[in-house]
Amino acid sequence: MKLDTLADVFFTIAQRRSERVAMTRHSGAWQPISSAQFQAWVYATARHLMSWGIGQGDRVAILSENRPEWAIADFAALLIGAIDVPIYPTQTPEQCLHILQHSEAKVLFFSTRAQYEKIAAIIPLTKIERLVMMDLPDGVHSVIPMREFLQDAPLGDDPEIESIARSIKPEDTATLIYTSGTTGNPKGVILTHGNIASNLSMTRELVHVGANDLCVSFLPLSHITARHLDYLLYYRGVTIAYCSTIEELPKVLQEVRPTIFVAVPRVYEKVCNQVQLKAQGAKKKILNWCLSVGKKHRHTILAGNRPRALDWKLANRLVFSKLRENLGGRVWLFLSGGAPLGVDLAYWFADAGIPIYEGYGLTETSPVIALNLPEAHKIGSVGKPLKNLELRLADDGELLVRGPSIFQGYWEMPEETVAAFHDGWFKTGDIAAIDEEGFLSIVDRKKDLIKTSGGKFIAPQPIENALKVNMFVAEAALLGDRRKFPAVLIVPNFQVLEEWAKDHGLHTISREELVRSDKVRDLYQSIVDELNSNLAQFEKLKRMLLVPHEPSIADGTLTPSMKLRRRKVEERYRREIEALYAEAHRPETVPVGKR
Repeated sequence: MKLDTLADVFFTIAQRRSERVAMTRHSGAWQPISSAQFQAWVYATARHLMSWGIGQGDRVAILSENRPEWAIADFAALLIGAIDVPIYPTQTPEQCLHILQHSEAKVLFFSTRAQYEKIAAIIPLTKIERLVMMDLPDGVHSVIPMREFLQDAPLGDDPEIESIARSIKPEDTATLIYTSGTTGNPKGVILTHGNIASNLSMTRELVHVGANDLCVSFLPLSHITARHLDYLLYYRGVTIAYCSTIEELPKVLQEVRPTIFVAVPRVYEKVCNQVQLKAQGAKKKILNWCLSVGKKHRHTILAGNRPRALDWKLANRLVFSKLRENLGGRVWLFLSGGAPLGVDLAYWFADAGIPIYEGYGLTETSPVIALNLPEAHKIGSVGKPLKNLELRLADDGELLVRGPSIFQGYWEMPEETVAAFHDGWFKTGDIAAIDEEGFLSIVDRKKDLIKTSGGKFIAPQPIENALKVNMFVAEAALLGDRRKFPAVLIVPNFQVLEEWAKDHGLHTISREELVRSDKVRDLYQSIVDELNSNLAQFEKLKRMLLVPHEPSIADGTLTPSMKLRRRKVEERYRREIEALYAEAHRPETVPVGKR
C-alpha cells in the first residue's frame, strides 16, 4: 500500500480487517482491539474534533501515558488535518504551560485525574477550549469524558472524514514535537506527513516484522522514536500491547510474551544489573563461565544465528534461556535507540545470546538516520544510513544530513531554524565517523566533548557507558572541561549498594553516610581503577565524586526521555566539583555531604 502521509498508515490498519491490531488491559485481563473497533473510535473522535471547530492546521495536544486512547487521539487529529502536540506525562506544570502556550493548542487530551490536578491551574493561561479526559472524570468538572463518545461509536466507514484525510498532502504539518533538550526551553520541531512517511517507507523495508509478531508499547509516545515505531508496527500488522508505566513492564512481558523488544539503553542497563545482582557466590561463577562461552560464539550470535556447540547449549540452559524468559521468552528482535547503547553493554548481551540492533536518529530527522540489522550489524556503530538520506562530515567531524525526512524548522523560532542548517544540510550536533564499509559511528554530542586545559579532547559517553555496565553504577558524568585532568561524578545504584553495605557491616546508615564510608569509597575506586587500565593516559580519571542523590526529571537533571542533563548535574554539584579540583592533593574520592 502507498505510504505518502500518516493517513495512509491509518487506512492500512482499517483495510486489514484484523481481529487484533492492539491490546489493552481491562479489569485485570488483556482485551484485543480489532481494526473495525479502532477505526470506529478514531472516526468518532475526529467527528467530535470537527464539531468543536478543529480543522486544518489547528493544534491538538496529548498529555498521556501509552494507551490506546493516545493513538486514537493522534490519528483522529491527523485525519482532519490538525497538528498534534504530544507532551510527556512526566513534565511539570511549568513545562506543560510553555508547550501549550507556545503551540497555541485548542484541545487537550489527557489521561488521568493526576494529570488533571497537575494542569488545572495553568489551563486558564492557555488557549485550550476543550479538555478531554481518557479516564472517567470521577467528579472532575469542566472536562469531556472521552469514553462518552467512544462507547457508542458506529462501526463502518465515514466518507466525509475519509475524503478530508485523502486530501492531506505530504507537505502538510503533522505534528509539533517539543524536544526535551539538555538546556533551555524545548523547541517545537515541525514534522510534516511526508517527513515521517518517507522515514517509515525506508524502515518498513528494513525491519521484517508482520502479523505474527507482538510488541509492547512502553517507551513514551511523546518521543519520536516510540511514535515512529508504533506507526511502523501498525502499518506492518504487528499487534501492539500498551503498557502505561515502566514499573509494569516486567509483568506485561510475562503476560503478553512479545516477539519484538525495543528499549532505550537505560532499560537494557537495568536488565544487565539485575542479572549481575542475582548472581552471587556460586551463581556468579556460573554466570561468568557462561558469558565466557558466549564470547567464543559472539560472531554467530551477532549474525542472528543460534550456536550449535555443546558448551553453548549448556550455557544457554543454565543462564541465557532464563534471561530470555524474563523478557517474555519469545523475543527474536531486540532494538535500541534514543541514546548510545555502549559497546560494553552490547557485547555483554551478545555474549548472553542476545544481539541488540542499535539505531540512531533525532527528532528533527523523523527520526531514523541509520540502523543495525542482522544482515548488516557492527557493534560500536549505529548501522548503515538509510538509502534516501545523504550524510557528510563537517571539518570538525559534525554529522550533517539532508533528505526527505529532515524537519521543516522550529515552530515560531526562525533564528533557531536558520542556525540548525548549513547550506541546506541539517547539523545534527553529533561528532561522527563513517568507516570503509559504510557503518556510521557516533563519537559524542559536539557540545559534550571535554577539552582539558592541556588541549586534549575527550568523548564522555564511551567512558560513562563503560562505567554504567557495572551493577554498582546508576549514572556517571565525566568532568574536566578546561581543567587539568578528567574526573567523574558517580551516582551509585543504591539498590545494589545498600545490599552490599549490609553484607559488609554497614547497617542502617543514610545514603549521605554511605558515600562517605571508606569501604564504599574503596569499592568505587576499584571500579574506576579497572576502567582506567583501558584508557589512554590523557583520559584516565584522576578523581571521583560520589553523590547521594539520584537524578530525576523533577529536578531537571534528567530529560523526559531519561537522558542525563550534564550541565544541570554540574550546576547542582558546582561547589563539590570546585572543591575536588581545588584540593587535588586530597584522597582520591571526595564524597558529598548532606545537602
